[in-house]
Amino acid sequence: MRIVVDTNVIASAVFFGGKPYQLLHLIMEDRVDVVASKEIVDEYEEIVLRLKQKYPPISTRIPLQELLSRFEIIRVSSDIHVSRDPDDDKFISCAVDGKCLYIVSGDSDLLSIGSYTDIEILTVADFLNRLERSE
Repeated sequence: MRIVVDTNVIASAVFFGGKPYQLLHLIMEDRVDVVASKEIVDEYEEIVLRLKQKYPPISTRIPLQELLSRFEIIRVSSDIHVSRDPDDDKFISCAVDGKCLYIVSGDSDLLSIGSYTDIEILTVADFLNRLERSE
């Protein structure tokens, strides 16, 4: 199952745990295939660095580079503009070009879209429920 994971899910999982961490654990076990673009990876790295500087005592649960080694990094050619927040359009473009079934996000702007073509935009909890039912 191919998915794109929004930055807020990565940051929550790397630092705080919970359901986002459960998703990353599945990724590390190669039970879910994650697709990202260079632009998305750059955003992940920027946000994780910013959080490490803001909250130095917090240690990461999964090192970002180890996690990224499991991702398929693709070149995105689609230029889709559907989100209220233009910064979120890169996740939809990546999902389209990566032939993904889902975008997993905690971002209300992305979640409000619901779906784009055949790509569903789900919360982590909804995605984990969907995955559990399909296995």
